[in-house]
Amino acid sequence: MANKEHKTIADQIALLKSRGMAFKDEVQAASLLQNISYYRLKGYWWDMQSDHIIHQFFPNTIFEDVLDRYTFDRHLRIILFDAIERIEIGLRTIMIYFLSEVYGPLWYLNSLIVTNSLLHQTHLGELQAEFARSQETFAINHRNNRVNEDPDVWIILEVASMGTLSKIYKNLHHQLPEKSKIANEMGLNLQNELSSWLEAITYTRNIVAHHSRLWSRNMVRKPMKIVNPKFTWLQNALTPVQEKKIFPIISAMIYLCNVITPGHHIKTRLLDLIYNNPDIPIYKIGFLNNWHKEPLWQK
Repeated sequence: MANKEHKTIADQIALLKSRGMAFKDEVQAASLLQNISYYRLKGYWWDMQSDHIIHQFFPNTIFEDVLDRYTFDRHLRIILFDAIERIEIGLRTIMIYFLSEVYGPLWYLNSLIVTNSLLHQTHLGELQAEFARSQETFAINHRNNRVNEDPDVWIILEVASMGTLSKIYKNLHHQLPEKSKIANEMGLNLQNELSSWLEAITYTRNIVAHHSRLWSRNMVRKPMKIVNPKFTWLQNALTPVQEKKIFPIISAMIYLCNVITPGHHIKTRLLDLIYNNPDIPIYKIGFLNNWHKEPLWQK
């Protein structure tokens, strides 16, 4: 038996109005609710409620303001996906270069360079599964023409997800000089700093890839504080609120992009998005306490 009855678009609008939400254009709102579900938008108006039991809205709560938040969040995800792509490609390239130089083109099979052999087998299985289902021409050609031959690392890692790359890096032996070289090449001093940042970025990537909400979300994965940053980083300590939000992860992305692809426009696009939407309360995603005065965030 269903928990709640189905509501028509008209029912949904009537319900929101009964709870105190106003509409500038109900016809347009009805059209939007046909394409963006009531439940999806709920995450953007949750904090606009004065009572979360009876779901009463604060005075002057307007549907179009909810939509503005939704649109802002969508554009934010698009920009961040660009940043994540740059970081993923950079990490893949650096890992292949430093590890192949010492351990050869099949180093990903080498259980002697990892900390946990059981995890290594799991990661290897995930990597091989990604390669087996890839429809890239190079993957298909390898599977057809070299049936019993393991692909070189620069072939197989080309289809590896950000999550797989992150897990492979984390499981490398801590004493491996190449593991430190990779972290240094990414602009960080310590291996565990890079592992932590990659996990937080991978978590964000999964949210973005599934078109889920970043707005006002408490992030499960957080990038660890870094010691003696090599390049421009946040100068002021984050507040407890900021630590839970997307702000430190976005800052970490900008830092890594500054190292990997100097001259990128990720920060400029983010600043344009923020300044072109002055009514969006960006403190909901951790942008507070003079964030714009941080050297990392200045134009």
